[in-house]
Amino acid sequence: MTYTSDEPSRAEVDATRGPLLLEFGDNFCGFCRAAQPAIARALEEHPGVRHLKIADGRGRPLGRSFGVKLWPTLVFLQDGRELERLVRPVDHHPVAKALRALAGPAA
Repeated sequence: MTYTSDEPSRAEVDATRGPLLLEFGDNFCGFCRAAQPAIARALEEHPGVRHLKIADGRGRPLGRSFGVKLWPTLVFLQDGRELERLVRPVDHHPVAKALRALAGPAA
């Protein structure tokens, strides 16, 4: 899965029901490529979490609305509300922990 420039509006993100992981980055970013195995491994255990990989950069409104400064930045949302944020994860454990919190006690 690659980062897409087709991003939802902030209003759409805020209105999203359920768990959502926004991953901001760029297809040419070395940090982003290095983080992919950790993110993918953690997501395997949480198939119910919607995951959007958003191409970020200058003038990209969604990333600016979340104050993204470094890639990749993972924003974990539940019902449109940010619960946690990770920047440049290198290990799957922090990602898995955030996904567990996002998914709630039933996960």
